[in-house]
This record gives sequence, structure tokens and C-alpha cells, in this order.
Amino acid sequence: MTRTVLWALLSHWRRALLQLFTLIAGLALATGLWSGVQAINAEARASYDVAAATLGEGRYARIEAASGGEIALADYVALRRAGWQVSPVVQGRLGEVRLVGIEPLTAPGGIGPGAEDADIAAFLSGVGQLFGRAEALDALPALDAERVVAPDVAPGTVLTDISVAQRLLERDGVDALLVAPEQPLGRADLAEIAPDLALRLAQDGSEIGRLTDSFHLNLTAFGLLCFAVGIFIVHGAVGLAFEQRRPVLRTMRALGVPLGRLVALMVAELTGIALVAGTIGVGLGWLLAASLLPDVAATLRGLYGAEVAGGLTFRPVWWLSGLGIAVLGTALAAGAALWRIATMPLLAAGGRRAWAMADARSARWQGALALGLIGVASALALWGDGLVAGFGTLGAGLVGAALALPLLLGAVLAAAARLARGALAQWFWADTRQQLPGLSLALMALLLAMAANIGVSTMVGSFRQTFTGFLDQRLAPELYIETADDAQARTVEAFLAPRVRSVLPLASVEIEVAGLPAELNLARPDPTYPENWRFLQSVETPWVRLAAREGVLINEQLSRRAGLGLGDAVSLGPRAELPVLGIYGDYGNPVGQVIVTEALFAELHPEIVPRRFGLRLDPDEVPRIRAALIAEGVAEAAITDQAALKRFSLQVFERTFAVTAALNVLTLAVAGFAILMSLLTLAALRLPQLAPVWALGLTRRRLAALEMLRAVLLAALTTLVALPVGLALAWVLLSVVNVAAFGWRLPMALFPAAYAQLGLFALLAAALAALWPAIRLARTPPAALLGVFASER
Repeated sequence: MTRTVLWALLSHWRRALLQLFTLIAGLALATGLWSGVQAINAEARASYDVAAATLGEGRYARIEAASGGEIALADYVALRRAGWQVSPVVQGRLGEVRLVGIEPLTAPGGIGPGAEDADIAAFLSGVGQLFGRAEALDALPALDAERVVAPDVAPGTVLTDISVAQRLLERDGVDALLVAPEQPLGRADLAEIAPDLALRLAQDGSEIGRLTDSFHLNLTAFGLLCFAVGIFIVHGAVGLAFEQRRPVLRTMRALGVPLGRLVALMVAELTGIALVAGTIGVGLGWLLAASLLPDVAATLRGLYGAEVAGGLTFRPVWWLSGLGIAVLGTALAAGAALWRIATMPLLAAGGRRAWAMADARSARWQGALALGLIGVASALALWGDGLVAGFGTLGAGLVGAALALPLLLGAVLAAAARLARGALAQWFWADTRQQLPGLSLALMALLLAMAANIGVSTMVGSFRQTFTGFLDQRLAPELYIETADDAQARTVEAFLAPRVRSVLPLASVEIEVAGLPAELNLARPDPTYPENWRFLQSVETPWVRLAAREGVLINEQLSRRAGLGLGDAVSLGPRAELPVLGIYGDYGNPVGQVIVTEALFAELHPEIVPRRFGLRLDPDEVPRIRAALIAEGVAEAAITDQAALKRFSLQVFERTFAVTAALNVLTLAVAGFAILMSLLTLAALRLPQLAPVWALGLTRRRLAALEMLRAVLLAALTTLVALPVGLALAWVLLSVVNVAAFGWRLPMALFPAAYAQLGLFALLAAALAALWPAIRLARTPPAALLGVFASER
């Protein structure tokens, strides 16, 4: 009996190949979008772990200069003589590659060259060896060291002996000392040997991984949204399949097939389809991830300094998650229909009235659930806190709006039917309302896609507008230069002082404020700052008071994370505790920042000599000053004009949101596909409603035109509902998610032209989706329409 029942169920798909294609394609698209995002996240996190393993990040404590900068060789020697088991590390960049120098004889276990056949003698030789991935080694400039391909080394990183690294980077000191886990007893305290050094304890996990968690959480949320849009297609196809198989189910139940076995076989049938579609979806996700990964790598490098491999590696974790999410999505899509079959009386499953009553009850529950979810979203937006609350607001709000859409459209269509005059108009509105349940899932998918597009485009547009203004304020100097060393910095500053309007030194050191990592920056008293900087909050004349050493300025990130407001004290050292004079926006910076006047910075960190400068001068003087600086020995590559710096910053910005734009386009395309598949699968079921109208004199061509008008009208109404939903989504992204993830709030700007363009795209997608079914209807033979009256339907 089991085999016979299973073949009877599968025979439906042989007769409905288009419906089977809809189900597999919808599930494959949903799985592909989800698994693509998961593949990107898995590749990035694997790169973080490799980078952490390269230098033992998280596994070993580190000793660093308390005020930033280098550790003198004498301090390293003193620690070793005092019994400290430490190993020096030096880091720097050669072009696009991060060069890391280690001392393999003293490095803790697991730190060292990534090649099994490493020749320690060659590694320690004067020429040395360079270990790294092939792409990193190829990106190095011409060097006399031997290059060895080592896949274990972090992306964009090259390892070598510390003496070779110091020679190539032209450095004398080291950046940090790795502390071995096992240390001898009775060794002297660090403060006694080198009071200028600080010990950073080992932490679980990668520092870059923790810093980028919010970015990957955003990507995961977008992947879930894309998956939800695809699942609406699956839900519609599964629901239609159950509707069409009502007589078969009734017959099998009447012949004695147990309800449990029937439901179990239907579950097995759908699971098999889900695994096939999931496999296809994982392949699509691979292609999607491979195309988007270079932009993601550029984003992570630009925002966080994280190096991510540009190529994709097959990882079982995202392959299995793709298959799992395919099966889960199918279960969600088919759960309601299976439950209705399992709970209906013996012969009720074949009756239209029973299904209609079940649909009516479902509509009431759907309305109650929509109101409940919208209420939850409102409560989380008002009283929630943190990234989880932000995404909870997004999820509950979007799902609630999608569930409420059919009810809203039904109310609008009912009102239009009451106002209609004439038989054709009344039939059009009534027939549109009757067709709404079959299209509701596709329209929900369109609502989610449109709302996501509106919300994300508003966020990106607001960020672009704010970021452009932010760059105009911050990048006031006409030229920026970077000197090679302290001596050149002093010489160049003295040379420039009489030749330009202002020389603004730029320097920073890493500090801790309220237990949080932050940067301490200096500002020389100059009209440039009060003329160009804008504060979110400030006291009267903040720059004057800053120059008088009466306080500090902090960025919004530090203010939010440390809970600091105007007047609150910021501790910068044992004898330096100053109030906050102003809080400024610092968009794109993931860490906190403190600004003090130049004189105070020099007192706190006398060992730091600013090597970077911003120059204020007339734009016409830029070529002359550039030539003079080159003549003084400043490298041409170390001189950057304001326009080039702005252009580079905006390029980083555009690449940052390239992934988001691609996912936006994909969700809208999937929504259009959902409408197309719904219209195609409903086309055959529509003949009993259309044949009487045709018999009364309405031509097939006009019927086809009305079908297209109906699809465009429903898409237009959905777009109108999507606009406030999308704007609410944008507000949550800017005011809740962005604050929790990055620490700054962006002002929300509106872009009516962009919304109108998106609306036109939605109408075009609906028109294109309705075109094929309309053409099929216009070409339907009269005999097929007449056959409706001969049918028992």
C-alpha cells in the first residue's frame, strides 16, 4: 500500500511540471541566497581564525608600549634577562601586503612558517625567506629574499624572520612581545623592568572577529530576508499542490489509507524535493558568494583592516546549513497545509467548503498574528536595547506587515467593489478580490522585497549624504603628507611653516577609556577646526576651551559605549582627567576617539613625534608646494591631495555597499519570479471564472488586458503599503541597528525620486510577470473555454 500511495502522490508532479519547477526553483533561490551569505561569512571567519593563529592572537598574552609606538630592543633584552619568556614581533606594510617578522627560536608553539619543509637556516639567514599565500607573495615588490608558498598563513600576510622584516621595513624596534603561557616562578614584575610597557592578557577568539561580528550579523539578517522572500514562492506552490490534490486525498482516505501514513508519505515526498532543490541552491549560493566575496573583502579591509581571502573554499558548515535551511523552509511552507489535512474529518479534505472555512479561520488568526507582531516590533523599538532587539524589531515588523497585507488589500478591493458602477467594473473588482488568496503570498514577497529596497536604499542614501558632508568638513587641508621618520618630520615641518598658511600635525596613540580601546588624537589650535567641524553636542566655544587645556573632545562611538556626556570626566593618565567639551560624529570609524590639544598630547606622550601633516594653502599653490616637498626628500607617494583622498574614501564607501545593492536586486528579482509563478499556476484554475465572462461577449484579448491590469494594480497597492514599511525599516536600521552595531546614529534623509523609481521597477516586474499568462489567455482556443461548461466544475 505504501508504494502505491507514494506513486499516486508523485503522479501529481508528472502532470504539473510547471508547478514542480516553481517549487524547486523557489526553494533553490531561497537556499542559494541564504547559503551564499553563509559561505561569505564562513570564509571571512576562517580568514580571521587563520590570521589569529598566525600570531597567536587570543591564545597568548602580549606586551606592548603603554603609549603606543615601538618597544626598544633594550627593553626586550632586559625582560629576557629577568626570566620573561617573550618573543618579539614586528609588523608593517609593503604595498598591499602585511609583513610580519617573528623570531622562530623564541616564538611560542604554533607560531612560525607555514610550510612543512621550512629550512630554519635559510629562514634565519641574512637574505631570509618569505612565507605566504601565492597571491600575497605575488603582490610584494621586488625583493632579494626567497619566496615560499605557505597556504596556512593568513590572507594578505607574509611571514619572515624579524631581522629581515626590520631591514625591509627600515625599523629598529619591535611592535609587541608575545608572552609564552608557561613562565618561570620568581621573575620580576613587568613594572619594575619596563614601566613604559603594558601587558595585554590573552582573550578567547579573534579580536578582528569580534570587531566584525556586527557586519556579519547584518549580512546574516539580509540572507534571512532573502530566504523569507523565496519561501513565499514555496508556500504558494505547496499550497496550490494541496488544493489541486484534494480529490485524490479524499479518495485515498475513503479507500482506507491511514491518516498518519498519508501525512508521513507527503512529508517524505516534500523532503526529497527539498534535498534536490537544496543541492541546487547550494550550488547557486557558491556562485553568488564567489562573485560577491571580492567586494566583501574590500569592505572588511577598508572598515576594519581585516584581511579576507579573495577566493572561496568549500566548507561543509555552510553546505550543510544550506540543505538544512531548505528542509526547514519546506517544513514551514507545508506545515499549515499538512496540519489542515491532519485535523479535518475523513471526507472533508475534498470539499471546497471545508477548505474555504479553514481559509476563513486562517485569515482571522493571520490578522491577530499580524497585529501581535506589529505590537511586538513597536515595543522593541521603544524599549528594546542592543543589536538583538534591533533585529527583533526588523523581523517582527516585516513579518507582521507581510501578514497584514492580504487583509489590507482585501479591504481596499471590497471598498472599490462597493463604489464600482457597471457590470464589468463590479465583476473586475469582485474577481480581483477572489483571486487575492492565490496571489497573496507572491504579493507578500513583493512587499518584503520592496520594503527592504526602500529601507536599505534610504539607509545607504542617508549614509552617503552624511558621509559626503562629513568628508567635506574633515578633509579641509588641501594637502596631506607623511614623512619617513622623526627627523624628516621635524625638518619638513620647519620647512613648511613659512610657506603655507597652516601646518596641522596628525598623530594618534592607542589608549583605554573606561575600559574600552580608543585612540588619542591631537589638534593644533587653528581656525581650520572651528570653521569646518560640526558637533552633535558641545559647550560654548569648545575649540577655545580645548586649546586652553580645559577639556577633551570625544566621538559619538565612545560617548555611547562608555556612557559619557558633556561635562563627564575622561581619564587620560594618572594626572590627566578632563571633562568632555564636545561630542562629534565620526562616521565609518569602528573605535572610540579622544582629541586633546597639541601641548597636552606632547606632555602625555613626549616620545610621539607627529609624522603626518595636513597643509592649509591656496589651491593654486598645491603644485609648487608638492614640487618643493619632493625636492626636500619627501616621497611622491607620501603626498596626497584633498580631492584624491575624498575620491578614495568614496570608492571605499561604494564598495562597502556593493554587496547590499546586489542582494537588493536579487530580492526584487525573486519577488517578480514569485508573481510570475503564481500567475502561471493559477492560469488553469482561472478558466471557470473567465469562461462565463467570455461567453457574455468579452473578447480574449480584452480579458488578457484586464489580467495584466489586475496584476499591475495589485503591485501598485503593494508598493504603496511597502513605502511606510520601508521607511520604518530605514529608521530602525539608522537609529537602532546602526547604533548598536557601529556606535553612531545617522540622520535619516528621504529620497522621493528613488522611491518612485523603485515603484516603477515593481510595476514593471508585475507587468512582465503577468505578460506571459496574459498571452496564453489571449491565445486560449475557444474550445477550451467552451469545455468549461461541459465540465462537472
